[in-house]
Amino acid sequence: MTAPLRFAAIGLEHFHIYGQAKNMLAVGAEFAGWWTEGNPRTLDGFEQWFPDAPRVQDRKALLEDKSIDLILIAAIPAQRAAFAIEAMEHGKDVMVDKPGCTSLEQLNDIKACVESTGRIWSIDFSERFEVASVTKAAELVQAGAIGKVINTVGLGPHRLNRDTRPEWFFDRSQYGGILCDIASHQVDQFLYFTGATDATVSMASVGNYANPDDPGLQDFGELALRAEGAHGYIRVDWYTPDALPTWGDGRLTLLGTEGTIELRKYVDIARSDTPDHLYLVNGSRCEYIDCRDAGYPYFSNLVNDIHHRTETAMPQSHCFKVMELALQAQALAEQHRVGRGA
Repeated sequence: MTAPLRFAAIGLEHFHIYGQAKNMLAVGAEFAGWWTEGNPRTLDGFEQWFPDAPRVQDRKALLEDKSIDLILIAAIPAQRAAFAIEAMEHGKDVMVDKPGCTSLEQLNDIKACVESTGRIWSIDFSERFEVASVTKAAELVQAGAIGKVINTVGLGPHRLNRDTRPEWFFDRSQYGGILCDIASHQVDQFLYFTGATDATVSMASVGNYANPDDPGLQDFGELALRAEGAHGYIRVDWYTPDALPTWGDGRLTLLGTEGTIELRKYVDIARSDTPDHLYLVNGSRCEYIDCRDAGYPYFSNLVNDIHHRTETAMPQSHCFKVMELALQAQALAEQHRVGRGA
């Protein structure tokens, strides 16, 4: 019988660490401990959610603990690559919050480390891996419900929540830019649903239109992707209105050769405040599906991959390619940035 996987957390700077840890516990992993620098705003809630996980004062104690298999990382984005490399060099597999890194140089260093250590570097793209409607959409696409996916439209609006944001959130050098950060989710979904292993960024732009006092913030971004037999458009922003009952009306539309799927991931405006709505239309079906029970297979698959050195949760090459394209889009956008703070 295989012993339960043990994991630790390094860096609690983003609230996504809650989902990373909670979902690993849900698949039977053991939380061995955590380290973070200082006292980020996530700290109080984290200690309440995970009271049995001990805090350590030196992260080396976690890295040198041979019983720990996996390190979760949700540090400041610009620091994530260094922490991931350090963990892999200590023989640990890694699950990083998005973005997994903030420069192509960091990505190249990560690739070299994965090559030399044989460890897993996985990014928890929560807008796919922690959204049940995306799980259901994947099942439908794999079953041929809409034919071959030839186009995706991914929308990622977010609420700014200014009063809860740390200083690094407004510093381009620390968060990596809006396309590197938020849009990496939608790049992941484009590659996954179209089956593309490579793509070209054909258009990208960023701007700051509503926050002139924060020149380091990019509050709007868009990009287009082109792959063999597939196209995609992505729009992300920090403009979610206060009246919306959740942080953002995230949507994904999949156009297939034999039908369409639309996901309203977190809310169905003025109809339902619950998440995970899917609309399917093809040659024989025109229906709504409530997907809340579809599950999150990424986490159990990652446990399997760690134990058996497989790639069922996400191919390593896919993870690399998502960040490569997001970083290329960010660089292209900043060549001709528009809006205040340009």
